Amino acid sequence: KISTFQLKIDGGTAITSGSVGVTATPVSGGYDVTYVVQNSLSDGSHTITVNVSDNDGNAASQASRTFTIDTLPPSLNVSAPGDGLVTNQATVAVQGTTNDAHSSPVSVTITLNGVDQGAVTVADASFTKNITLAEGNNTIVITATDSIGQSTQVTRTVTLDTSPPVISAVELVPNPVDAGQTYIIKVTVSG
Repeated sequence: KISTFQLKIDGGTAITSGSVGVTATPVSGGYDVTYVVQNSLSDGSHTITVNVSDNDGNAASQASRTFTIDTLPPSLNVSAPGDGLVTNQATVAVQGTTNDAHSSPVSVTITLNGVDQGAVTVADASFTKNITLAEGNNTIVITATDSIGQSTQVTRTVTLDTSPPVISAVELVPNPVDAGQTYIIKVTVSG
């Protein structure tokens, strides 16, 4: 039978078998002891230590485990392309930075109009991926996902316009113009 049970979180106050949140259930050959944490733990690394002894004074070897709490998704900063960009260049570079303080490494995926654009290399928290736009409006979705599956997403809308403008009319008013007189040149352009 368990005589003493002691659990410490990050070396703090001892939690014993009589503490709130501790349940000891008899099982074949011993006990199953659970503890429901009573106060929220902060994001980051934590260590628990457990000491147990029986009624005969025999102490088990101390057990310790380290774990990480991460409630925040990774950061994601997309520096290019700018949202609403209109360009005549079919290839654009998607660039940015991403990081997660507690659950690195972070992976990045990029979709263009719903199609995955392939592997994206993240080095020293930075990434760059060249993609080829379709004529017209394009939606680029950049997603950063940390090692425990939390993600952050940024969407950019970019327009590829490779059609040159068309001059449909040039008009001079009045026509003909007397020397030294004021006149207006009117140009009609579409596209």
